[in-house]
Amino acid sequence: MALEITGKLIKVLPAQTGTGAKGNWVKQEFVIETADQYPKKVCMSLWGDKVEGLSRFTLNDTIKVSFNVESREYNERWYTDLRAWKIEPSTGGSGSEKRSDSKSSPSAQDSFNLASSEEDDLPF
Repeated sequence: MALEITGKLIKVLPAQTGTGAKGNWVKQEFVIETADQYPKKVCMSLWGDKVEGLSRFTLNDTIKVSFNVESREYNERWYTDLRAWKIEPSTGGSGSEKRSDSKSSPSAQDSFNLASSEEDDLPF
């Protein structure tokens, strides 16, 4: 299940790099603020070749981010990561999340092309 959120880009954190078992990696985090009645700030991360797509946007741009939620356990504590896989200019709407009905996997989609999705009636 892929989620989407729309908000204003308010901060881009420095890229982080390293070397792991699978080779070199790069990660960049960014923060968006929703336009809801009670705006929320949400920190998300981009990995690998997706990082370069963030440079197309400047602070205060309103963007729509498609992402997956991933959690992992370490020493009996759980950590959650919001991993963005597509960023596009927003065409309007609220900052609320919605589920995409797309059946294709995120890795099969072009990371920064426009894609259509349908909103459902989730209360969050």
